[in-house]
Amino acid sequence: MIRIDNLVKSFGAKRAVDGVSFTVERGEVVGFLGPNGSGKSTTMRMVTGFYPPTSGRITVGGHDVAEAPLQAKRLIGYLPESAAAYPDMTVEGFLRFAAQMRGLEGDAQKKAIARVVELCFLDSVLHQTIDTLSKGYRHRTCLAQALIHDPQVLVLDEPTDGLDPNQKHEVRNLIRELGRSKAVIFSTHILEEVDAACTRAIIIDRGRIVAQGTPQELRALSALAGAVTLRAEGATEQALASLGRVERVGGAWRVFPPAGAAAPLVPAVLELAARSGWRIEALRTEEGQLDEVFRRITLPDTVKK
Repeated sequence: MIRIDNLVKSFGAKRAVDGVSFTVERGEVVGFLGPNGSGKSTTMRMVTGFYPPTSGRITVGGHDVAEAPLQAKRLIGYLPESAAAYPDMTVEGFLRFAAQMRGLEGDAQKKAIARVVELCFLDSVLHQTIDTLSKGYRHRTCLAQALIHDPQVLVLDEPTDGLDPNQKHEVRNLIRELGRSKAVIFSTHILEEVDAACTRAIIIDRGRIVAQGTPQELRALSALAGAVTLRAEGATEQALASLGRVERVGGAWRVFPPAGAAAPLVPAVLELAARSGWRIEALRTEEGQLDEVFRRITLPDTVKK
């Protein structure tokens, strides 16, 4: 549904997006992650046709965004980073306006408004003007306009920005549900949203893709992935060092597998414990941490620790 080939965007001498390529299929929810200034929003603005690319090609539903913009944009629902709305309109009036802009009239318009009001939990503020809404409700109103025409492709820039924890949970569930039948890409800098909503994630830094994969595949890049944390009476660092690098973590030992090791560590730890007569109190294999992966691959070398 979305295909991006060697996308470049320059602003004067600054290259904000530098040779980015990826696809998003129907039924996928792709998280687009990166630090501030990494090129996330610029890429998404090019996907929606808001910015023309300096070079490269974007197609949405098979339509080239540059050559057939109307056909491509009809398929897209877009929530920009700073969601814009007319402050003197009521929520209902704004959604009616958005529906009319999308060519919806009569019963089709009423049904579309009722559907997004329910999806985005807007019934209680339907007759308020937008300038009286909290930031969270204003954001949800703008999300509703992105959904009003039931688009095949959703491009959401920071869709949980400004929401309280309960609202974030609702929106993440909504994104996950919408992703069953649509192609969804959303930018975020909140790593927990990758596990909460994404089938795949792309990490961009300084305009280039530096990692991508499922949440599990990205966690496997963590230095912690595959390590075993053991709390056992009688366990010693000297004995555990025969299995790999060892560090102390509170009252437990953490053993890291040797570089390139394919076999899991747990059987070797259990065998060593049985042979040594240790009494095991706790044992777990570490999955890896997304925040550690993100930090390691996006921080400049001069500030990594």
